[in-house]
Amino acid sequence: MLRSPGTDSQFQTDSVNCFLFIFVTCHAWLFTYYCLLIYNSFLRNNCCAFSALSFTCYLHESLSFIFHSQMQPASILEAFLLSATQTREWTKISFVCCGLQQVRDWYVASFKDLRNFPDIQTIDDEKRFTGLITRVKARHNEVMPTMAMGIQELKEDLGRKVGLNELPEIHDFLDRFYMSRIGIRMLIGQHVALHNTPPNPGYIGLICKNVSPVVVAQNAIDDARSACMRTYGSAPEVHVYGDPNFSFAYVPTHLHQMLFELVKNSLRAVQERFEDATHEPPPIRIVVADGIEDVTIKISDEGGGIPRSGLQKIWTYLYSTAKNPVILGREDHEMPNVMAGYGYGLPISRLYARYFGGDLQVISMEGYGTDAYLHLNRLGNVDEPLA
Repeated sequence: MLRSPGTDSQFQTDSVNCFLFIFVTCHAWLFTYYCLLIYNSFLRNNCCAFSALSFTCYLHESLSFIFHSQMQPASILEAFLLSATQTREWTKISFVCCGLQQVRDWYVASFKDLRNFPDIQTIDDEKRFTGLITRVKARHNEVMPTMAMGIQELKEDLGRKVGLNELPEIHDFLDRFYMSRIGIRMLIGQHVALHNTPPNPGYIGLICKNVSPVVVAQNAIDDARSACMRTYGSAPEVHVYGDPNFSFAYVPTHLHQMLFELVKNSLRAVQERFEDATHEPPPIRIVVADGIEDVTIKISDEGGGIPRSGLQKIWTYLYSTAKNPVILGREDHEMPNVMAGYGYGLPISRLYARYFGGDLQVISMEGYGTDAYLHLNRLGNVDEPLA
Protein backbone atom coordinates (compact mmCIF):
# COMPACT_ATOMS: atom_id res chain seq x y z
CA MET A 1 0.00 0.00 0.00
CA LEU A 2 1.25 3.47 -0.84
CA ARG A 3 2.09 5.68 2.08
CA SER A 4 0.20 8.93 2.54
CA PRO A 5 2.28 12.09 2.07
CA GLY A 6 2.00 13.38 5.66
CA THR A 7 5.48 13.36 7.17
CA ASP A 8 7.05 12.70 3.76
CA SER A 9 6.42 16.29 2.60
CA GLN A 10 9.43 17.69 4.44
CA PHE A 11 11.53 14.76 3.24
CA GLN A 12 10.37 15.53 -0.30
CA THR A 13 11.30 19.22 -0.04
CA ASP A 14 14.68 18.59 1.58
CA SER A 15 15.50 15.84 -0.92
CA VAL A 16 14.69 18.00 -3.94
CA ASN A 17 16.75 20.93 -2.63
CA CYS A 18 19.75 18.72 -1.87
CA PHE A 19 19.35 16.84 -5.15
CA LEU A 20 19.33 20.04 -7.22
CA PHE A 21 22.21 21.58 -5.26
CA ILE A 22 24.45 18.57 -5.82
CA PHE A 23 23.47 18.36 -9.49
CA VAL A 24 24.08 22.04 -10.21
CA THR A 25 27.42 22.13 -8.41
CA CYS A 26 28.50 19.07 -10.43
CA HIS A 27 30.12 17.07 -7.63
CA ALA A 28 29.85 13.97 -9.78
CA TRP A 29 30.49 11.18 -7.28
CA LEU A 30 28.46 12.87 -4.52
CA PHE A 31 25.58 13.51 -6.91
CA THR A 32 25.61 9.88 -8.02
CA TYR A 33 25.84 8.55 -4.48
CA TYR A 34 22.99 10.77 -3.32
CA CYS A 35 20.86 9.59 -6.24
CA LEU A 36 21.44 5.97 -5.23
CA LEU A 37 20.53 6.66 -1.62
CA ILE A 38 17.33 8.51 -2.54
CA TYR A 39 16.38 5.86 -5.09
CA ASN A 40 16.84 3.03 -2.60
CA SER A 41 14.79 4.94 -0.02
CA PHE A 42 11.94 5.45 -2.50
CA LEU A 43 11.76 1.81 -3.45
CA ARG A 44 12.20 0.53 0.09
CA ASN A 45 9.62 2.82 1.68
CA ASN A 46 7.22 2.85 -1.30
CA CYS A 47 6.91 6.61 -0.83
CA CYS A 48 4.13 8.16 -2.93
CA ALA A 49 5.74 11.62 -2.92
CA PHE A 50 8.55 10.29 -5.08
CA SER A 51 7.62 7.14 -6.93
CA ALA A 52 10.17 5.01 -8.74
CA LEU A 53 8.59 6.24 -11.97
CA SER A 54 9.26 9.86 -11.06
CA PHE A 55 12.86 9.13 -10.22
CA THR A 56 13.32 7.32 -13.53
CA CYS A 57 12.39 10.59 -15.23
CA TYR A 58 15.12 12.34 -13.22
CA LEU A 59 17.54 9.57 -14.18
CA HIS A 60 16.63 10.01 -17.85
CA GLU A 61 17.40 13.72 -17.79
CA SER A 62 20.50 13.31 -15.63
CA LEU A 63 22.06 10.68 -17.89
CA SER A 64 21.37 12.85 -20.94
CA PHE A 65 23.17 15.75 -19.27
CA ILE A 66 26.13 13.63 -18.17
CA PHE A 67 26.56 11.93 -21.56
CA HIS A 68 26.43 15.33 -23.26
CA SER A 69 29.24 16.59 -21.03
CA GLN A 70 31.31 13.47 -21.82
CA MET A 71 30.75 13.44 -25.58
CA GLN A 72 34.00 14.96 -26.83
CA PRO A 73 37.03 13.46 -25.08
CA ALA A 74 39.19 13.71 -28.23
CA SER A 75 38.33 17.37 -28.81
CA ILE A 76 38.87 18.29 -25.16
CA LEU A 77 42.21 16.51 -25.01
CA GLU A 78 43.33 18.26 -28.18
CA ALA A 79 42.31 21.63 -26.75
CA PHE A 80 44.24 20.90 -23.56
CA LEU A 81 47.31 19.90 -25.51
CA LEU A 82 47.20 22.94 -27.77
CA SER A 83 46.78 25.24 -24.80
CA ALA A 84 49.57 23.54 -22.88
CA THR A 85 52.00 23.53 -25.78
CA GLN A 86 51.36 27.20 -26.49
CA THR A 87 51.79 28.06 -22.81
CA ARG A 88 55.12 26.27 -22.76
CA GLU A 89 56.19 27.82 -26.07
CA TRP A 90 56.29 24.48 -27.84
CA THR A 91 55.35 23.94 -31.44
CA LYS A 92 51.62 23.78 -32.17
CA ILE A 93 50.54 20.20 -32.79
CA SER A 94 47.55 18.36 -34.18
CA PHE A 95 46.60 14.71 -34.06
CA VAL A 96 43.88 12.16 -34.60
CA CYS A 97 43.73 9.16 -32.27
CA CYS A 98 41.46 6.36 -33.43
CA GLY A 99 40.78 5.20 -29.86
CA LEU A 100 39.67 8.64 -28.68
CA GLN A 101 37.47 9.16 -31.72
CA GLN A 102 35.84 5.76 -31.15
CA VAL A 103 35.02 6.67 -27.54
CA ARG A 104 33.57 9.98 -28.68
CA ASP A 105 31.36 8.18 -31.21
CA TRP A 106 30.02 5.90 -28.47
CA TYR A 107 29.11 8.84 -26.25
CA VAL A 108 27.44 10.68 -29.13
CA ALA A 109 25.36 7.60 -29.99
CA SER A 110 24.32 7.14 -26.36
CA PHE A 111 23.42 10.80 -25.97
CA LYS A 112 21.23 10.66 -29.08
CA ASP A 113 19.51 7.49 -27.84
CA LEU A 114 18.73 9.11 -24.49
CA ARG A 115 17.57 12.44 -25.94
CA ASN A 116 15.36 10.76 -28.52
CA PHE A 117 13.67 8.56 -25.94
CA PRO A 118 10.16 9.92 -25.23
CA ASP A 119 9.02 11.17 -21.85
CA ILE A 120 8.54 8.39 -19.31
CA GLN A 121 4.88 8.35 -18.30
CA THR A 122 3.94 4.71 -17.78
CA ILE A 123 5.41 1.53 -16.33
CA ASP A 124 5.83 0.21 -19.88
CA ASP A 125 7.85 3.33 -20.73
CA GLU A 126 10.05 2.66 -17.72
CA LYS A 127 10.62 -0.94 -18.81
CA ARG A 128 11.64 0.20 -22.29
CA PHE A 129 13.93 2.84 -20.74
CA THR A 130 15.54 0.17 -18.57
CA GLY A 131 16.19 -1.88 -21.71
CA LEU A 132 17.69 1.17 -23.42
CA ILE A 133 20.16 2.03 -20.67
CA THR A 134 21.11 -1.66 -20.40
CA ARG A 135 22.16 -1.51 -24.05
CA VAL A 136 23.91 1.82 -23.48
CA LYS A 137 25.92 0.32 -20.62
CA ALA A 138 26.92 -2.62 -22.80
CA ARG A 139 27.98 -0.24 -25.59
CA HIS A 140 30.45 1.40 -23.21
CA ASN A 141 32.00 -1.79 -21.85
CA GLU A 142 35.18 -1.22 -23.87
CA VAL A 143 35.62 2.49 -23.11
CA MET A 144 38.43 1.87 -20.62
CA PRO A 145 40.76 -0.22 -22.84
CA THR A 146 39.90 1.85 -25.92
CA MET A 147 40.72 5.12 -24.14
CA ALA A 148 43.90 3.52 -22.82
CA MET A 149 44.91 2.56 -26.35
CA GLY A 150 44.11 6.06 -27.57
CA ILE A 151 46.18 7.69 -24.83
CA GLN A 152 49.07 5.34 -25.53
CA GLU A 153 48.85 6.21 -29.23
CA LEU A 154 48.92 9.86 -28.23
CA LYS A 155 51.90 9.28 -25.97
CA GLU A 156 53.79 7.41 -28.67
CA ASP A 157 53.00 10.05 -31.31
CA LEU A 158 53.83 13.10 -29.21
CA GLY A 159 56.15 11.80 -26.53
CA ARG A 160 59.26 12.90 -28.34
CA LYS A 161 57.86 16.39 -29.06
CA VAL A 162 56.06 17.12 -25.81
CA GLY A 163 56.76 15.94 -22.27
CA LEU A 164 53.31 14.44 -21.72
CA ASN A 165 53.99 13.62 -18.09
CA GLU A 166 54.49 17.36 -17.60
CA LEU A 167 50.94 18.17 -18.75
CA PRO A 168 48.69 18.12 -15.67
CA GLU A 169 45.75 19.20 -17.88
CA ILE A 170 45.59 15.73 -19.43
CA HIS A 171 45.63 13.93 -16.10
CA ASP A 172 43.06 16.27 -14.55
CA PHE A 173 40.75 15.73 -17.51
CA LEU A 174 41.15 11.95 -17.38
CA ASP A 175 40.46 11.93 -13.63
CA ARG A 176 37.19 13.79 -14.21
CA PHE A 177 36.30 11.70 -17.25
CA TYR A 178 36.82 8.36 -15.49
CA MET A 179 35.18 9.45 -12.24
CA SER A 180 32.14 10.49 -14.26
CA ARG A 181 32.22 7.15 -16.08
CA ILE A 182 32.23 5.28 -12.77
CA GLY A 183 29.20 7.35 -11.72
CA ILE A 184 27.36 6.69 -14.99
CA ARG A 185 27.85 2.95 -14.73
CA MET A 186 26.87 2.98 -11.07
CA LEU A 187 23.65 4.87 -11.81
CA ILE A 188 22.70 2.61 -14.71
CA GLY A 189 23.78 -0.57 -12.93
CA GLN A 190 21.84 0.36 -9.81
CA HIS A 191 18.67 1.10 -11.77
CA VAL A 192 18.88 -2.14 -13.74
CA ALA A 193 19.76 -4.25 -10.68
CA LEU A 194 16.82 -2.85 -8.69
CA HIS A 195 14.49 -3.91 -11.52
CA ASN A 196 15.82 -7.46 -11.73
CA THR A 197 13.42 -10.15 -10.57
CA PRO A 198 13.93 -11.96 -8.36
CA PRO A 199 16.28 -9.54 -6.55
CA ASN A 200 19.75 -10.74 -5.63
CA PRO A 201 19.62 -11.83 -1.96
CA GLY A 202 21.72 -9.66 0.31
CA TYR A 203 22.00 -6.84 -2.23
CA ILE A 204 20.47 -3.39 -2.62
CA GLY A 205 21.01 -3.00 -6.33
CA LEU A 206 24.78 -3.29 -6.84
CA ILE A 207 25.61 -2.76 -3.17
CA CYS A 208 26.11 -5.93 -1.18
CA LYS A 209 25.23 -5.53 2.49
CA ASN A 210 27.71 -8.19 3.59
CA VAL A 211 30.89 -8.11 1.53
CA SER A 212 33.72 -10.22 2.92
CA PRO A 213 36.98 -8.46 1.95
CA VAL A 214 38.91 -11.68 2.63
CA VAL A 215 36.74 -13.64 0.19
CA VAL A 216 36.89 -10.89 -2.47
CA ALA A 217 40.66 -10.67 -1.99
CA GLN A 218 41.02 -14.41 -2.55
CA ASN A 219 39.01 -14.21 -5.78
CA ALA A 220 41.13 -11.28 -6.97
CA ILE A 221 44.29 -13.21 -6.09
CA ASP A 222 43.16 -16.21 -8.14
CA ASP A 223 42.45 -13.98 -11.16
CA ALA A 224 45.74 -12.05 -10.83
CA ARG A 225 47.83 -15.21 -10.40
CA SER A 226 46.17 -16.70 -13.48
CA ALA A 227 47.17 -13.60 -15.47
CA CYS A 228 50.69 -13.83 -14.09
CA MET A 229 50.90 -17.53 -15.03
CA ARG A 230 49.82 -16.73 -18.59
CA THR A 231 52.44 -13.99 -18.89
CA TYR A 232 55.43 -15.51 -17.05
CA GLY A 233 54.67 -19.21 -16.70
CA SER A 234 54.65 -19.03 -12.90
CA ALA A 235 53.34 -16.82 -10.09
CA PRO A 236 54.46 -16.01 -6.53
CA GLU A 237 52.33 -17.08 -3.60
CA VAL A 238 49.92 -14.64 -1.95
CA HIS A 239 48.94 -14.94 1.71
CA VAL A 240 45.83 -13.29 3.19
CA TYR A 241 45.53 -12.34 6.86
CA GLY A 242 42.15 -11.33 8.25
CA ASP A 243 38.86 -12.58 9.63
CA PRO A 244 36.95 -14.37 6.84
CA ASN A 245 33.70 -13.84 8.77
CA PHE A 246 34.06 -10.05 8.82
CA SER A 247 31.83 -8.25 6.30
CA PHE A 248 30.61 -4.74 5.53
CA ALA A 249 28.45 -2.95 2.95
CA TYR A 250 30.25 -2.22 -0.32
CA VAL A 251 30.18 -2.78 -4.07
CA PRO A 252 32.01 -6.10 -4.53
CA THR A 253 32.84 -5.49 -8.20
CA HIS A 254 34.63 -2.25 -7.29
CA LEU A 255 36.58 -3.96 -4.51
CA HIS A 256 37.56 -6.84 -6.79
CA GLN A 257 38.78 -4.43 -9.47
CA MET A 258 40.99 -2.50 -7.01
CA LEU A 259 42.45 -5.59 -5.36
CA PHE A 260 43.08 -7.29 -8.70
CA GLU A 261 45.10 -4.31 -9.95
CA LEU A 262 47.13 -4.01 -6.76
CA VAL A 263 47.89 -7.73 -6.51
CA LYS A 264 48.71 -7.84 -10.23
CA ASN A 265 51.28 -5.07 -9.80
CA SER A 266 52.88 -6.84 -6.85
CA LEU A 267 52.99 -10.17 -8.66
CA ARG A 268 54.70 -8.62 -11.64
CA ALA A 269 57.28 -6.80 -9.49
CA VAL A 270 58.16 -9.90 -7.45
CA GLN A 271 58.17 -12.23 -10.46
CA GLU A 272 60.50 -10.01 -12.47
CA ARG A 273 62.85 -9.37 -9.54
CA PHE A 274 63.24 -13.06 -8.67
CA GLU A 275 62.88 -14.48 -12.18
CA ASP A 276 66.43 -15.88 -12.23
CA ALA A 277 66.66 -16.64 -8.51
CA THR A 278 67.46 -20.19 -7.39
CA HIS A 279 64.97 -20.00 -4.50
CA GLU A 280 61.25 -19.40 -4.37
CA PRO A 281 60.19 -15.74 -4.49
CA PRO A 282 58.90 -14.27 -1.22
CA PRO A 283 55.11 -14.30 -0.89
CA ILE A 284 52.92 -11.22 -1.21
CA ARG A 285 51.04 -10.43 2.01
CA ILE A 286 47.52 -9.01 2.24
CA VAL A 287 46.25 -7.79 5.61
CA VAL A 288 42.59 -6.82 6.18
CA ALA A 289 41.97 -4.48 9.13
CA ASP A 290 38.50 -3.67 10.47
CA GLY A 291 38.63 -0.09 11.74
CA ILE A 292 35.90 2.08 13.22
CA GLU A 293 35.98 4.58 10.35
CA ASP A 294 37.56 2.64 7.49
CA VAL A 295 38.19 -0.87 6.35
CA THR A 296 41.86 -0.90 5.35
CA ILE A 297 43.57 -3.49 3.18
CA LYS A 298 47.37 -3.53 2.95
CA ILE A 299 49.16 -5.26 0.07
CA SER A 300 52.88 -5.77 0.75
CA ASP A 301 55.50 -7.14 -1.61
CA GLU A 302 59.28 -7.49 -1.86
CA GLY A 303 59.46 -6.61 -5.53
CA GLY A 304 62.28 -4.09 -5.25
CA GLY A 305 60.23 -0.99 -4.64
CA ILE A 306 59.84 2.24 -6.61
CA PRO A 307 62.44 5.04 -6.76
CA ARG A 308 61.39 8.08 -4.75
CA SER A 309 61.57 10.20 -7.91
CA GLY A 310 59.00 7.95 -9.57
CA LEU A 311 56.36 7.83 -6.84
CA GLN A 312 54.37 10.79 -8.19
CA LYS A 313 54.44 9.36 -11.70
CA ILE A 314 52.60 6.20 -10.68
CA TRP A 315 49.37 8.22 -10.39
CA THR A 316 49.52 9.48 -13.98
CA TYR A 317 47.84 7.80 -16.95
CA LEU A 318 50.90 8.05 -19.15
CA TYR A 319 53.44 6.24 -16.99
CA SER A 320 54.19 2.55 -16.77
CA THR A 321 57.31 0.51 -16.19
CA ALA A 322 55.97 -2.32 -18.36
CA LYS A 323 56.40 -2.62 -22.10
CA ASN A 324 54.01 -0.50 -24.16
CA PRO A 325 50.96 -2.67 -25.03
CA VAL A 326 50.22 -0.57 -28.13
CA ILE A 327 53.47 -1.77 -29.67
CA LEU A 328 52.67 -5.33 -28.63
CA GLY A 329 49.22 -5.05 -30.16
CA ARG A 330 50.57 -3.75 -33.46
CA GLU A 331 53.00 -6.63 -33.65
CA ASP A 332 50.17 -9.11 -33.12
CA HIS A 333 47.65 -7.15 -35.24
CA GLU A 334 45.03 -7.31 -32.49
CA MET A 335 44.02 -5.76 -29.20
CA PRO A 336 46.77 -6.73 -26.76
CA ASN A 337 46.08 -9.07 -23.86
CA VAL A 338 49.01 -8.32 -21.57
CA MET A 339 49.46 -8.11 -17.84
CA ALA A 340 50.46 -4.45 -17.64
CA GLY A 341 51.67 -1.49 -19.67
CA TYR A 342 48.79 0.97 -19.93
CA GLY A 343 49.66 2.84 -16.73
CA TYR A 344 45.97 2.83 -15.75
CA GLY A 345 45.81 0.38 -12.85
CA LEU A 346 46.77 2.63 -9.94
CA PRO A 347 45.03 5.88 -10.95
CA ILE A 348 41.80 4.06 -11.80
CA SER A 349 41.93 2.06 -8.57
CA ARG A 350 42.35 5.29 -6.60
CA LEU A 351 39.28 6.74 -8.33
CA TYR A 352 37.24 3.65 -7.41
CA ALA A 353 38.35 4.03 -3.79
CA ARG A 354 37.61 7.77 -3.71
CA TYR A 355 34.21 7.32 -5.35
CA PHE A 356 32.72 6.27 -2.00
CA GLY A 357 34.99 8.43 0.15
CA GLY A 358 37.99 6.09 0.50
CA ASP A 359 41.54 6.45 -0.79
CA LEU A 360 44.59 4.58 -2.03
CA GLN A 361 48.13 5.28 -0.81
CA VAL A 362 51.43 3.75 -1.86
CA ILE A 363 54.59 3.73 0.27
CA SER A 364 57.71 2.25 -1.26
CA MET A 365 61.21 1.36 -0.10
CA GLU A 366 63.54 1.27 -3.09
CA GLY A 367 65.66 -1.86 -3.05
CA TYR A 368 63.14 -3.80 -0.98
CA GLY A 369 59.44 -3.51 -1.80
CA THR A 370 56.16 -1.63 -1.77
CA ASP A 371 53.17 -1.32 0.55
CA ALA A 372 49.80 -0.24 -0.86
CA TYR A 373 47.10 0.88 1.60
CA LEU A 374 43.54 0.66 0.32
CA HIS A 375 41.19 2.64 2.58
CA LEU A 376 37.50 1.81 2.12
CA ASN A 377 34.87 4.06 3.64
CA ARG A 378 32.13 2.14 5.37
CA LEU A 379 28.83 2.57 3.50
CA GLY A 380 26.27 3.06 6.26
CA ASN A 381 22.54 2.54 5.91
CA VAL A 382 20.71 4.67 3.36
CA ASP A 383 19.42 7.11 5.94
CA GLU A 384 22.75 8.26 7.40
CA PRO A 385 23.87 10.80 4.76
CA LEU A 386 20.34 12.28 4.59
CA ALA A 387 20.37 13.54 8.16
